[in-house]
Amino acid sequence: NMIKAKNNIKTVLEKQGRSQVWLAKAIDKSVNTVNAYVQNRTQPSLDILYKIAEVLDVNPKDLLIDKNESDD
Repeated sequence: NMIKAKNNIKTVLEKQGRSQVWLAKAIDKSVNTVNAYVQNRTQPSLDILYKIAEVLDVNPKDLLIDKNESDD
C-alpha cells in the first residue's frame, strides 16, 4: 500500500497571495497541471517540487505535508 503523498502548495500560495496562474507561468507548466498539484490530484516530480520551492522561495520540505502532522 503506497502512502498517498500530499503537498502544501495551496497553503503556501495563499500565504504569499500568489495565484495558480502565476505559479504555472513561473514553472512553465499548464494551469491545469498546477491545479492538479494544488488539489492533490497529482504530485509534482521531485524536479518540479524543487522548482516550485525555488520560485516561492521556500524550503522544498515546506511544500510537503508531514504525515505525522497531518490528521488525515
